[in-house]
Amino acid sequence: MSVLFSAYRIGTLTLENRFIRSATHEYMASEDGFVTDQMLHFYQRLARGRIGLIIPGFAYIHPRGKSSPRQAAIYDDRFIPGYEQLVDVIHREGGKVALQIVHGGRQCEPEQCGGMPLAPSAVEDPAVGLVPQALTEQEILEIKEPFVRAAERVRRAGFDAVQLHCAHGYLLSEFISPHTNRRTDKWGGSTENRTRLIVEIVREIRHVLGRDYPVLIKLNSEDGLKRGGLTPRESVKVARLIAEAGIDAIEVSGGIREAGAVAARLNVLSPEKEAYFRKAAAKIKATTGLPVVLVGGIRSRSVMESLISGGTADFISMSRPFIREPDLVVKMQDQNKQVADCISCNGCFDPNGIRCALITDQETKV
Repeated sequence: MSVLFSAYRIGTLTLENRFIRSATHEYMASEDGFVTDQMLHFYQRLARGRIGLIIPGFAYIHPRGKSSPRQAAIYDDRFIPGYEQLVDVIHREGGKVALQIVHGGRQCEPEQCGGMPLAPSAVEDPAVGLVPQALTEQEILEIKEPFVRAAERVRRAGFDAVQLHCAHGYLLSEFISPHTNRRTDKWGGSTENRTRLIVEIVREIRHVLGRDYPVLIKLNSEDGLKRGGLTPRESVKVARLIAEAGIDAIEVSGGIREAGAVAARLNVLSPEKEAYFRKAAAKIKATTGLPVVLVGGIRSRSVMESLISGGTADFISMSRPFIREPDLVVKMQDQNKQVADCISCNGCFDPNGIRCALITDQETKV
């Protein structure tokens, strides 16, 4: 049997195989952040595909942290019943599910978050042409509580795990990056200071949820900027600090919005172009000893197997291939499929609901 279909653990959670659906904004929540029938149907189809762990994305933990239209919310108890339905739909199909929680930071837009975007420092985001409002120290202290309460709601809703989003230029990612964090107080400067907020959030989540509830993090291994950003070398130090705080697994990704197509690269059509964060993943795994989830243009079964058998990663995380083929794992296991059909065109990010641009008969509504 291929190592891809062997069971493996993340903390107390045992997954039946090595496949994870990486969190992706699906543009399917209601405008005020509630789970919809469209979401339920979308994730039901994914759950039928035998994916080891499904991570919907991404739920904002505070109204000032909303970064996209039709983004799911988790900042209040009134969202819990909808998530209970989502969890039930996935569990009834035999799947497991974690929820990713996030604050959009400087990548929010005023019409979404109800004010100027918030960030560690007032560094302009050229993607939107706005200079965010730098958080005061008191505001930094106050932002921890919404993350902790959101994680608590995730557990109450029945999710199998929670994932902190510390990648792709959102707020927690902004703190660890020297490009977006230029503070001179205890929240900026050294690697330890720039990682401090994430470490404290993890520790407080652990205090509330206990040691047994699985807590994951999606971590930037680089910003993708030519100069001044987070580098793969420093990301290993960040990963070590976060691991010591009590994380169960690290999903390794990279890229921020203003760096262009770093996280979701175009035209990944050969094995040589796949798994573009593999070097960072191997170093993070060797340094932390934690299970590592690798995302980033992985398409071929041979690449997947070599990443796991070679010790680079423990889980294969994908998003775009599962948008085109929600049953990709079934095809690989039952039909010996070798390569995903996804051509990495990035045409799937439809504001009416993510869908493969090359398939016209997809079901996105019930």
